[in-house]
Amino acid sequence: MLIPFGPQLIGETEKTLNALLRRSLDDTGLTEPQWVTLRLADLLDGAVGTDGLVAAVADRAHFADAPDLVAVLTDRGLLADGRLTANGRELYDTVRARTSAQSAPLWDGLPADDVAATARVLNEVLARAHAMLADSDVA
Repeated sequence: MLIPFGPQLIGETEKTLNALLRRSLDDTGLTEPQWVTLRLADLLDGAVGTDGLVAAVADRAHFADAPDLVAVLTDRGLLADGRLTANGRELYDTVRARTSAQSAPLWDGLPADDVAATARVLNEVLARAHAMLADSDVA
């Protein structure tokens, strides 16, 4: 059954990909929000400290408990001053390798033009959603 483009398709895709991610997180002690926090720490690569990482997690992932997420990962020795520690880097690299190996068949063989078009459309939807959220924060 082909699901038309829209919130249901995007939501079901996200939920299914999250289920696959949870498999990769097995035996790590990480939750999906903690993983997202580590991903953002890697992405920001030391450009921000603890407060900046908390702000990025709250803004990009919309996790209300961003301060707690960063604190727990810091207490576990995976973050220091908003950066991945050596232990954090090792765990991050392990999970990335697992997710890459697990998800590779999903992306293999997709036409490059379709992938590029999908990326453009989803980035536009995301930008519009961010703008709607920003407008509702002002109102």
